[in-house]
Order: sequence, then structure tokens, then C-alpha cells
Amino acid sequence: MWRRTWLVFSQAVTVAVAMLFVVLTLKPEWLPGTKSGVPGLLPTPTLVQLTPPAAGAAASGASGFALAARRAAPAVVSVTATKMARRNPHTDDPRFRFFFGEGASAQQVGLGSGVIVAPEGYLLTNQHVVEEATEIEVQLADGRSTRARLVGSDAETDIAVLKIELDKLPVVTLGDVRALQVGDAVLAIGNPFNVGQTVTAGIVSALDRKQAETPFQNFIQTDAAINPGNSGGALVDANGALVGINTAIFSRSGGSMGIGFAVPVDTAREVMQAIVRGGKVSRGWIGVVPRDLNAELAEALNLPVKDGVLITGVLQDGPAAKGGMKPGDVVVKVAQKPVHNTADLLAAVAAVAPGQATRLSVQRGAEALTLDVQVGDRAKAPVVRR
Repeated sequence: MWRRTWLVFSQAVTVAVAMLFVVLTLKPEWLPGTKSGVPGLLPTPTLVQLTPPAAGAAASGASGFALAARRAAPAVVSVTATKMARRNPHTDDPRFRFFFGEGASAQQVGLGSGVIVAPEGYLLTNQHVVEEATEIEVQLADGRSTRARLVGSDAETDIAVLKIELDKLPVVTLGDVRALQVGDAVLAIGNPFNVGQTVTAGIVSALDRKQAETPFQNFIQTDAAINPGNSGGALVDANGALVGINTAIFSRSGGSMGIGFAVPVDTAREVMQAIVRGGKVSRGWIGVVPRDLNAELAEALNLPVKDGVLITGVLQDGPAAKGGMKPGDVVVKVAQKPVHNTADLLAAVAAVAPGQATRLSVQRGAEALTLDVQVGDRAKAPVVRR
């Protein structure tokens, strides 16, 4: 009897271990602690913030930017994303296979860069680098390679968060974007054209550059050479602290023409913390069509205010409409925070968690009003056309 019981027990353990091995190999996200997007199962990233230097303690230019490069470069990685290729519709045609073989490869490989920002193994990169990837490989500057797991991504800012499981990881220090000024020296570190880790130098050409695609991108513009493969890499200051994630270039040739863009590190940090905490980035939405108010427009509409955001359209049955907002209203404050333009309004509303109520100060003609609006979820919002 004892022998039979032991045999059944050992067989059950063997089957359980085999099943666990299969799940770990093929579907690791099914296991607790590995499934992205589930709050509470991921460790909180430990971020290192740069301490502002004392007056007169700026990095010396005598040795160039070698010290800054040595500090930041070990934390910059190469990212290889394997994606399924688009299937040719003629692949099943035997005549097509006769002339062209089996067609394109079933896989495509995309190259980019990433930055290790926390010793727990969190990396920042661009969403477009790892979008639709079936497998992500990360190679560190010290020669180590490992698989990476996509924790989550945010299309609005083109930021993605990866996680790797390695010990003794080099971590970049986060800089202070608010202290960044046009003309400051910066370095771009990444893997352009897959030639290997490369450092290029330039200056901050402009700050708060906007893009038409989304209101939540306020890029740092730089003339440091950024090329294909640099996407997701680091933009660091003269102290070697991370100030941005290199994202895009303006180019007519496909290569660097001296105009590159990086997502500010404070934006990337907020996105990462939201993804690690809740699996996604949630932004508020009220369903309006806004327009910047200028002095000429205010005078034409006979408004007593010269600063704010004019609402030219209100979505029917949207949050703003339910809160009593009408076309022609001018929003001057959101939750007691002044709004001076459309970007301010969208940012202030986006900062409110979906489902929560916020108070909007509105000028309607000669009357000042206060409206309580229950904010909706931008991710679920219908498109409001201008």
C-alpha cells in the first residue's frame, strides 16, 4: 500500500514539474509575477535621480565628454525585436513559389536601443522598436545577452517598458529636464545601423517641440547625430545623466541631418511608473474640441478674459456635455490650475484619473461659471473631428 501511494505521488510530481516547464518555456506570462498589466505583481523600480551640482561645479570641458560617456554608456543596450513578416497573398500560388521560391521570410528583425533605468531590470525604449514583436533580445555593453519581456507600452508618447532578469545591472542616473536649456551640451548613445554602441555629441537645439500626431509629446530637439538604430537610446547631459529617450529624426535621406528628437526623461519616467503600477497609462478625457484663445479672438467674441482655451465643439453625451459645457465657453482653470493654451488643457485633464470628477472654471460670455465634470477615459474615447 505504501509503495503504491509513493508511486502515485511521484508520478503526480513528475507531471506537475513537466507542465511547469512547458508553461515557463512557451507561456511565461501565465505565471504570477510574469504577467504584464497586472498591478501588484511587478517590483517597484528603484530610480536614481541626479543631485543638482553645486554652483560652479559644472563638468569641465578639458577632457571633453569622456566622463559623461563612461557614466552612461554601460546602461545603454542594443535591442533586437523579432516580428512576424506580413504574409504575401500569393505565397500559396504554386506558380509564384516556382518563380520566387517560398517568398519572404516568416520573420523580420528590427534593431533599436534601450536604457536600463532600475536595478530591478527595467528598461526604457521606444514603442515602435518593439511593437508587435514576438521575441525581444537585449545585448548589454558588457557583452551579456538575454531575453526581455515587454511590460507595457504607450503609443501617445512612443515609450515602452521592458524587463530583464540579470544581476549586477548598470543603471543610468536620471537628470533634471527642468534645468535643461537651449545650448546645453548633450550626448546621444545607441546602436545606429547595428554598428555597435556609438556616442555622438551636440547641443539642445530647442525644447518643448510639439508633434501633430499627439498632444502628449513635447520633444527635446538636438543636433547630436541620431540615425536608425538609435531609437530608444539615451540622450544624456554633460554629467552623464539621462535627460531623454531618442525617438525620431527629421530626414530626407534616412540618415542624420542634424535634427533629432527625444522624449524628455520626466515624461518617460511617468509613463514607466504608470505601466509598472497598472499595466497601462490612463489619461483623462472630457470630449471637447479646443482652440487657443488670443487677443483678437477674445475681442471679436467680446470676452472679458484674454487668456484661456476656447471650446469650439462639445461631443454629444460626452463628459463635458454632461457637465454643462457649451461651445463658446472659455476654460481658464482645471482644478484651480490655470490653463493658457490647448496643451495646458489637455495635460491638466489627462492628469485626472478616468472616473474622477474635476472642477473647471469657465467664462461664458460675461458670466464666470464653475462646472463639475466627471472625466472619461481617453483610451476609450471616440474620435472628435475638428
